[in-house]
Amino acid sequence: MKPSHIEHIGIAVTNLNDTIKYYEDVLGLECYKVEEVADQKVKTAFFMVGETKIELLESTDPEGPIGKFLEKKGPGIHHLAFAFQDVNEALKDAEAKGVALIDKTGRKGAENMNIGFLHPKSTFGVLTEFCSK
Repeated sequence: MKPSHIEHIGIAVTNLNDTIKYYEDVLGLECYKVEEVADQKVKTAFFMVGETKIELLESTDPEGPIGKFLEKKGPGIHHLAFAFQDVNEALKDAEAKGVALIDKTGRKGAENMNIGFLHPKSTFGVLTEFCSK
């Protein structure tokens, strides 16, 4: 199974409002959506750049995945997300090829996407997300 495109680049930030201002005022992009994903303990903001999105991620809980990432590594690129027709099939395919999964099946993510993560120990240090609509 092959991805159709890069769905988004996830960037962990400490202050969503300040970072949105940078992307809008300096880069001239428009934030088209801000959304909280309570079960992932994160608030997100989205920008389109061509066919690819930038997803800013602000932790709503220091014990959540973004909170822990920020504590350990600080702000910066958190993950790379690829679009697939079916996230569950893509996850099964990756696992069959020996890749360790964080998610065995897709779960609900921001923008009502089905998402699943591959473990960065199996992806050469890059936290990789598979997405489908």
